[in-house]
Amino acid sequence: MSNRYKESNRLIKKALDVIPLGSQTFSKSITQFPRGVSPLFIERGKGSHVWDVDENEYIDFINGLCSVTIGYSDSDIDYAIKRQLDSGISFSLPHRLEMDVAQIIVDMVPGADMVRFGKNGTDVTSAAIRLSRAYTGRDHVAVCGYHGWQDWYIGITTKNLGVPKEVSNLTHVFEYNNIESLKKIFESNKDTVAAVIMEPMNIEWPKDDFLHEVKNIVKFYGSVLIFDENITGFRYANGGAQELFGVVPDLSTFGKGLGNGCPISAIVGNRKIMKGMKDIFFSSTFGGETISLSAAKAVLNKIKNDGVVDKLSTIGTSVILGFNRAVNKYKLESILDIKGHPSWSIVIFKDSATYNGLQIKTFIMQEMFKRGILFTGSHNISFSHTKEDIEKLMTVYDEVFDILSMSIQNGTLENLLEVDPIQQLFSIR
Repeated sequence: MSNRYKESNRLIKKALDVIPLGSQTFSKSITQFPRGVSPLFIERGKGSHVWDVDENEYIDFINGLCSVTIGYSDSDIDYAIKRQLDSGISFSLPHRLEMDVAQIIVDMVPGADMVRFGKNGTDVTSAAIRLSRAYTGRDHVAVCGYHGWQDWYIGITTKNLGVPKEVSNLTHVFEYNNIESLKKIFESNKDTVAAVIMEPMNIEWPKDDFLHEVKNIVKFYGSVLIFDENITGFRYANGGAQELFGVVPDLSTFGKGLGNGCPISAIVGNRKIMKGMKDIFFSSTFGGETISLSAAKAVLNKIKNDGVVDKLSTIGTSVILGFNRAVNKYKLESILDIKGHPSWSIVIFKDSATYNGLQIKTFIMQEMFKRGILFTGSHNISFSHTKEDIEKLMTVYDEVFDILSMSIQNGTLENLLEVDPIQQLFSIR
């Protein structure tokens, strides 16, 4: 165990006694980090940098699981939050901020006529499914991608304990860029599919007019098309992936970067379907909480006015190019690949003849943490990332890939691993 993480290791022992997995979020838990060689608790952040409880500094490429799009402690967003804090957080009637933020989203997002707010992505994806079922009078759902923890989705994953089979049986999975897999769901479930919900892009770019084809099929069968833009929204384009790819869904959901770390999400869509919100039950005490709304308003204005999306793409492109140069330099193409959009790229760890992908991933994480890079397999770019941050990242990749290449050639990688490799407990894409 490294002394570098002495306080993290002390705190996780206390946390595990009172919190299952030691965290409120699966992706932030000890299941995702090699224990003993990882920072497990963050103390503070500023811009693109964070400091753990042991005062180790990192350039952060996790960024609150893609929720921190602008950067930590941004002065404009903090000012908006502090100003609203002086007036109150939750009230007995709606606050005008609900209207203000909804109008900005309607103006920015092609498929938005009306808006309702939640607190996280699962809230609004589940609301979209309930609304679609109410609108169509049907029960079945076709899914592609990750859509949160509620029964209707998580029941078809390996994390399905506690979900009734009757619920799981209503959800069907299709493959991205495989239009035939979607057609089969409709053909096997005649007139029973309420909605198709999908990430408009995950790690693969849409091919052969895939998204347009999906929309045409959904329309033909009288179902509802839902884009889950919790990641792609306000990141791939100002109006989300639907703007980037020119395909407007019936409903879409947004979250993560909408509040730059504050808990807020939104379901938006065409007026005809969204009016069904008066008939279904979708309500929460904190849905109109003003701190998150004030943050969202500041975030959206920054995205509109400050060229945020363009910078995310520019910085992210340099990351992808630099990563590929390092992979080619050290002849690691057989075990490392990178996919996705420049603003959110994902590293693919593949098995070598001697070592599996999880061993390779664990080693890379271990060594990147030592060198001040917070990384778990993706590059979640923020507006605060600088040219110097990317240069540091490339220097670290160069150092780590050099060691990795030699250890694989020599068959000594296991000797360099300071802890047991992490285990793949749950795959979401």
